[in-house]
Amino acid sequence: MANQQTRRQYDKQFKIDAVELTLKGDKTARDIADALGISPNVLYRWRLKYLASKEKAFPGTGNPKDAEADKIRQLERELRLVTEEREILKNKQGAAHFSVVKKLNYFELSGFR
Repeated sequence: MANQQTRRQYDKQFKIDAVELTLKGDKTARDIADALGISPNVLYRWRLKYLASKEKAFPGTGNPKDAEADKIRQLERELRLVTEEREILKNKQGAAHFSVVKKLNYFELSGFR
Protein backbone atom coordinates (compact mmCIF):
# COMPACT_ATOMS: atom_id res chain seq x y z
CA MET A 1 0.00 0.00 0.00
CA ALA A 2 1.14 3.49 -0.77
CA ASN A 3 1.43 6.04 1.98
CA GLN A 4 -1.51 8.36 1.69
CA GLN A 5 -0.98 11.95 2.64
CA THR A 6 -3.87 13.70 4.26
CA ARG A 7 -5.00 16.72 2.39
CA ARG A 8 -4.32 19.88 4.32
CA GLN A 9 -6.98 22.53 4.61
CA TYR A 10 -6.26 26.18 5.15
CA ASP A 11 -8.69 28.76 6.40
CA LYS A 12 -9.76 31.75 4.35
CA GLN A 13 -7.62 34.27 6.23
CA PHE A 14 -4.44 32.20 5.78
CA LYS A 15 -5.02 32.07 2.03
CA ILE A 16 -5.73 35.79 1.79
CA ASP A 17 -2.62 36.64 3.81
CA ALA A 18 -0.46 34.36 1.65
CA VAL A 19 -1.80 35.88 -1.56
CA GLU A 20 -1.35 39.43 -0.30
CA LEU A 21 2.29 38.64 0.50
CA THR A 22 2.80 37.70 -3.14
CA LEU A 23 1.10 40.90 -4.29
CA LYS A 24 3.42 43.10 -2.21
CA GLY A 25 6.29 42.00 -4.42
CA ASP A 26 9.00 41.85 -1.73
CA LYS A 27 9.60 38.15 -2.30
CA THR A 28 8.80 35.72 -5.07
CA ALA A 29 5.76 33.48 -4.83
CA ARG A 30 8.08 30.46 -4.70
CA ASP A 31 9.94 31.89 -1.67
CA ILE A 32 6.67 32.66 0.11
CA ALA A 33 5.29 29.19 -0.65
CA ASP A 34 8.47 27.56 0.68
CA ALA A 35 8.33 29.67 3.84
CA LEU A 36 4.67 28.73 4.41
CA GLY A 37 5.22 25.06 3.63
CA ILE A 38 2.88 24.92 0.65
CA SER A 39 3.34 24.18 -3.01
CA PRO A 40 3.98 27.17 -5.26
CA ASN A 41 1.29 25.86 -7.61
CA VAL A 42 -1.24 26.02 -4.79
CA LEU A 43 -0.25 29.59 -4.04
CA TYR A 44 -0.57 30.55 -7.72
CA ARG A 45 -4.05 28.98 -7.82
CA TRP A 46 -5.09 30.90 -4.70
CA ARG A 47 -3.78 34.08 -6.25
CA LEU A 48 -5.83 33.58 -9.43
CA LYS A 49 -9.00 32.97 -7.42
CA TYR A 50 -8.32 35.98 -5.22
CA LEU A 51 -7.67 38.31 -8.15
CA ALA A 52 -10.76 37.06 -9.98
CA SER A 53 -13.14 37.87 -7.12
CA LYS A 54 -11.69 39.16 -3.90
CA GLU A 55 -14.82 39.11 -1.74
CA LYS A 56 -16.07 35.77 -3.07
CA ALA A 57 -12.72 33.98 -3.07
CA PHE A 58 -12.30 30.96 -0.79
CA PRO A 59 -15.93 30.40 0.27
CA GLY A 60 -15.08 27.28 2.27
CA THR A 61 -16.43 23.78 2.08
CA GLY A 62 -20.03 22.87 1.57
CA ASN A 63 -22.63 25.29 0.33
CA PRO A 64 -21.55 28.88 0.63
CA LYS A 65 -24.23 30.83 2.43
CA ASP A 66 -25.09 34.42 2.00
CA ALA A 67 -27.94 36.57 3.19
CA GLU A 68 -29.73 36.51 -0.15
CA ALA A 69 -29.74 32.70 -0.42
CA ASP A 70 -31.01 32.43 3.17
CA LYS A 71 -33.80 34.90 2.40
CA ILE A 72 -34.79 32.92 -0.71
CA ARG A 73 -34.96 29.66 1.27
CA GLN A 74 -37.06 31.35 3.96
CA LEU A 75 -39.47 32.79 1.39
CA GLU A 76 -39.79 29.42 -0.36
CA ARG A 77 -40.67 27.78 2.98
CA GLU A 78 -43.28 30.46 3.67
CA LEU A 79 -44.72 30.04 0.18
CA ARG A 80 -45.07 26.27 0.67
CA LEU A 81 -46.79 26.82 4.01
CA VAL A 82 -49.22 29.41 2.65
CA THR A 83 -49.96 27.23 -0.38
CA GLU A 84 -50.76 24.27 1.88
CA GLU A 85 -52.98 26.45 4.08
CA ARG A 86 -54.80 27.78 1.01
CA GLU A 87 -55.41 24.24 -0.29
CA ILE A 88 -56.78 23.19 3.10
CA LEU A 89 -59.07 26.19 3.25
CA LYS A 90 -60.13 25.71 -0.35
CA ASN A 91 -61.00 22.07 0.34
CA LYS A 92 -62.93 23.00 3.50
CA GLN A 93 -64.84 25.76 1.72
CA GLY A 94 -65.42 23.49 -1.25
CA ALA A 95 -66.70 20.76 1.04
CA ALA A 96 -68.91 23.23 2.90
CA HIS A 97 -70.23 24.67 -0.38
CA PHE A 98 -70.88 21.17 -1.75
CA SER A 99 -72.74 20.29 1.44
CA VAL A 100 -74.98 23.37 1.19
CA VAL A 101 -75.70 22.75 -2.51
CA LYS A 102 -76.48 19.11 -1.78
CA LYS A 103 -78.98 20.11 0.94
CA LEU A 104 -80.60 22.72 -1.34
CA ASN A 105 -80.91 20.15 -4.13
CA TYR A 106 -82.49 17.70 -1.68
CA PHE A 107 -85.06 20.26 -0.58
CA GLU A 108 -85.80 21.31 -4.18
CA LEU A 109 -86.24 17.70 -5.25
CA SER A 110 -88.43 17.02 -2.24
CA GLY A 111 -90.73 19.89 -3.03
CA PHE A 112 -89.72 22.05 -0.06
CA ARG A 113 -89.21 25.71 -0.76
